[in-house]
Amino acid sequence: MSEDCTQSCNTCSEDCDERKEVDFSESPHELSSIKKVIGVVSGKGGVGKSLVTSMLAVLMNRKGYNTAILDADITGPSIPVSFGIKEKVGGNDTGLFPIKSKTGIDIMSVNLLLENDTDPVVWRGPIIAGAVKQFWTDVIWKDIDFMFIDMPPGTGDVPLTVFQSMAVDGIIIVTSPQELVSMIVSKAVKMAKMMNIPILGIVENMSYIQCPDCNKKIEVFGKSHIEETAKANNIDLIAKLPIDPKLSAACDKGLIELLEADYLDNIVNFLEEMEEL
Repeated sequence: MSEDCTQSCNTCSEDCDERKEVDFSESPHELSSIKKVIGVVSGKGGVGKSLVTSMLAVLMNRKGYNTAILDADITGPSIPVSFGIKEKVGGNDTGLFPIKSKTGIDIMSVNLLLENDTDPVVWRGPIIAGAVKQFWTDVIWKDIDFMFIDMPPGTGDVPLTVFQSMAVDGIIIVTSPQELVSMIVSKAVKMAKMMNIPILGIVENMSYIQCPDCNKKIEVFGKSHIEETAKANNIDLIAKLPIDPKLSAACDKGLIELLEADYLDNIVNFLEEMEEL
């Protein structure tokens, strides 16, 4: 075994004694139909990953595509709050049924299974990863054009499980303007490349705030480094989200589907082109 072994035999060309050809891929439920799966990831928490996931699902839904969100952030599930969903998931002997939002977006989250929304999920990593896998295999996702997977931050058990188990067509990385983020983004990029997952684009959240009086853009967290970070990691597609009270208010009030914003239009256009391939 090489000293640089990553334990990822599928991406390694070394012919060592410990080599294991293991296929971790899982098929979705036999009644599911899912065309494209997009992971939304971040190297660290608190950068607005769930916001971006919600906005992309809403915007693609407005374009006429059937969209879904698989909330893989088991210990910090915020997707139901953004959509104002309080009902619980139902099912039968065949499988579980995702909850439909007001505009018809299919959503599955652990909070839709808990008796109380504020109950903590105190599980170890493998159990959490297993639950996420069941959201793929045991939930009936019908006629989905785009499924967006809201990942927990970092490069731990859940992202590894998603990348190995599910047919992910690409990921979008969400970040923020701080200097240290370029290093954290690089970790997410390297993990995706190790797992042979295409990197579609990068979104910088909290990029600036726009003065309501003079329209000047103020870089609250300092100068943005998103272009340099994207170039260093060969990412062409870039979008920027400002600090906008309307965004946080829409999420807090469960009204994300009513939000009007064009910040992610270039990514939406790219996904439309991707769907045609």
